[in-house]
Amino acid sequence: MIRATKDLQIGQIKARFDKMTAAVFLDFKGMTVEHVTRLRAEFRKAGVEYKVVKNTLVKHALKDAPYKKKLDDVLVGMTGIAWSYEDPSAAAKVVKAFKKDPAAGDKLLVKAGLIDGSLLDAAAVESQLATMPGKNELRAMLLATLQAPLQSFVALLAAPAQNFAYLLAAKERQG
Repeated sequence: MIRATKDLQIGQIKARFDKMTAAVFLDFKGMTVEHVTRLRAEFRKAGVEYKVVKNTLVKHALKDAPYKKKLDDVLVGMTGIAWSYEDPSAAAKVVKAFKKDPAAGDKLLVKAGLIDGSLLDAAAVESQLATMPGKNELRAMLLATLQAPLQSFVALLAAPAQNFAYLLAAKERQG
């Protein structure tokens, strides 16, 4: 490979790691082209960028990163990297859902995950990162938390009028 091409690829990989919120390292050995194509489509739907990369290029791109030494054991063999830019759990959720496929799921292996400079092992990616609430779920939880006091306040304000209406209805039934 020409040196200029390598430098360009190293720069692109470094930019992806700088921009990401999380990354999942995958081993796709034994998967068919059809399955890999379907996996890529699922990643695209979730807003995740997936690339098969050369391990040496990733090592060069991350030479100044504090977590570089932790990745030495991960960057062995075939490596595909799924970068999540918005929702840190997006890539892990796609992988977890894909692994349920009986035909292809057993061939896709999680090597590790990377979030905020912390390296997660394969089990932690599937059990912790994949079960984290996504960005939209967190927004809904925050909105519900913010709305709860207001709903209680409105119910408190409406209670006297509602009780008065119940009283009038009871007097009318009595007669």
